[in-house]
Amino acid sequence: MTEPTPPTPDNAARPQDFVRKIVAEDLASNKWNGAVVTRFPPEPNGYLHIGHAKSICLNFGIAAENNGRCHLRFDDTNPTKEEMEYVESIQEDVRWLGWDWGTDKFFASDYFQQLYDYAVQLIRDGKAFVCDLTAEEIRQRRGTLTEPGTESPFRNRSAEESLDLFARMRAGEFDEGTHTLRARIDMTSPNLNMRDPVIYRILKATHHRTGDAWCIYPMYDFAHPISDSIEGITHSICTLEFEDHRPLYDWVLRELGIHHSQQIEFARLNLTNTVMSKRKLLMLVRDGHVSGWDDPRMPTISGIRRRGYTPESMRDFCSRIGVAKSDSVVDFAMLEHCVREDLNRRSPRMMGVLRPLRVVITNYPEGQTEMCEAVNNPEDPADGTRQVPFGRELFIEQDDFREVPPPKYFRLTPGREVRLRYGYFITCNEVVKDADGNVVEVRCTYDPATRGGDSPDGRKVKATIHWVSAAHAVDAEVRLYDHLFAAEFPDNVPEGGDFTDNLNPASLEVLTGCKLEPALGEVKPGGIPVQFERLGYFHLDPIDSAPGKPVFNRTATLKDAWQRAQKKA
Repeated sequence: MTEPTPPTPDNAARPQDFVRKIVAEDLASNKWNGAVVTRFPPEPNGYLHIGHAKSICLNFGIAAENNGRCHLRFDDTNPTKEEMEYVESIQEDVRWLGWDWGTDKFFASDYFQQLYDYAVQLIRDGKAFVCDLTAEEIRQRRGTLTEPGTESPFRNRSAEESLDLFARMRAGEFDEGTHTLRARIDMTSPNLNMRDPVIYRILKATHHRTGDAWCIYPMYDFAHPISDSIEGITHSICTLEFEDHRPLYDWVLRELGIHHSQQIEFARLNLTNTVMSKRKLLMLVRDGHVSGWDDPRMPTISGIRRRGYTPESMRDFCSRIGVAKSDSVVDFAMLEHCVREDLNRRSPRMMGVLRPLRVVITNYPEGQTEMCEAVNNPEDPADGTRQVPFGRELFIEQDDFREVPPPKYFRLTPGREVRLRYGYFITCNEVVKDADGNVVEVRCTYDPATRGGDSPDGRKVKATIHWVSAAHAVDAEVRLYDHLFAAEFPDNVPEGGDFTDNLNPASLEVLTGCKLEPALGEVKPGGIPVQFERLGYFHLDPIDSAPGKPVFNRTATLKDAWQRAQKKA
């Protein structure tokens, strides 16, 4: 795999969003003794998606810009949903985006004993108690946004009794669901998260790192702020859905009297024509709507990497959308624009025919092959040229020929002359059809004086089409991708419906028998996508391709809807 261009901590080139302004003010006031320590804290219960890329770039970016550190911490407190597969994929995704945590990789499970000891401290201080209510009974007593909750009958249990029960929970004496440890806060609080929340539960499940050493596990809202504290995080940057949890985090850290990180919430990324819920993404995988977490239609980082999106374009996208305090929706076309802008600058150009139609040049010598010089990338003259074989029989796109042309159709038709890219002018003289009347071959003549695509007598043609030599063509499979969801907002469904009702049945089209120029048969997995001239950008699939049997995924079309919309605006 080619290495991504490393990010640069260039403060002047970055927008000063409200999070960066807070960090700058803290540095100016020496609030944290000049330190900037952020963290990216994923739960290893699924693959990362584009929304996580925004958080990764924000946390690692702020640390890099201020000579700080960004920790990669796995908040692995639920063994029933977490796997090492997810841990490994998350690390790969962060590295692919161009970021490096160095030696600062941590796990909440590293702190299980400390978390347990802090829970014991809360019990001793009268701030937590063991509760015998079931999860459903706790929920029923929680109250509503307009009505206070009802205290547990075990709320006034003595510290001694709760300490004993908690130790017995730790020893595995009780079944799941029979006991929990709850914080003793305020059942009348207007914030439901403060109504004596559960901070420990019994889970008799094997943990991917600690095995069966523990049978009780801390809740996320208890483990997360303490993990930040243990690591000395200065700026705990998270998305807006955790804003209502901040009072609980503050309470835990205040009652324990330990380092108190500053929590800052920002709006998560919402994209049109996709979903960002890990639960829903898991449903798509589990129910077979996609081939896996890395399906190129998925908004997962592994999916977009397999599709051919570049880390440079992803970092550019995250920079452009900015960081705000209020929720908004970003048009998927803007993401595609960033991808195209990067690929247009760097991608080599080659020729491929997706729906081939045979062309026979009747006045070209049989058995002869000549080489045509083709430009690799007109955006980068230093990229040079390559030699493309040309012969008597070629393949062109079916759409580049019409026996009866529609209005304003300037490509190949009977009696019309067109230019072959880097080749010659050709004129269609004859059409060959099969028994069903389908055109299977067109026969043309060429003008030898037009080699290279120019006419010495100055005559003009209105169309230039691409082609591939039949004798040298590489057979390939090409996969054309569209939005996974046809609806702009997939969650908008009638009552009783489901977000999967908005799946796009045309999100994938598989083309076999495609014909590619020889150089495309030498493309290696992991490289930058290639532009098939006139067709779009394509990336060699790193999983399904095999020697002599390439499979290309369409990364993006050449049309840029977002750029056109911006110009119109």
